[in-house]
Amino acid sequence: MRLVAFHQTAFDDFSEWAKTDKKLFERIRRMIIETARTPFEGIGKPEPLKHELKGYWSRRLTDEHRLVYKVTNEQIIIISCKYHYE
Repeated sequence: MRLVAFHQTAFDDFSEWAKTDKKLFERIRRMIIETARTPFEGIGKPEPLKHELKGYWSRRLTDEHRLVYKVTNEQIIIISCKYHYE
């Protein structure tokens, strides 16, 4: 399993979800754990991103929000967990 690292804004959003939407926070938490185990398959319909975000992946949290991350040999780097591809 890879280590998980957060971009600062992604961590701020993750912390905000803990305060404002416990159900979504728990979904994000579970999805991050699964992403660390199996970054390219599983819940949330993982898909590679294109264009300026080529090299990144996303998973659906809700219709409005996505978990966006980059995979390296050692880590999953969480870039965003709020809105679409920011």
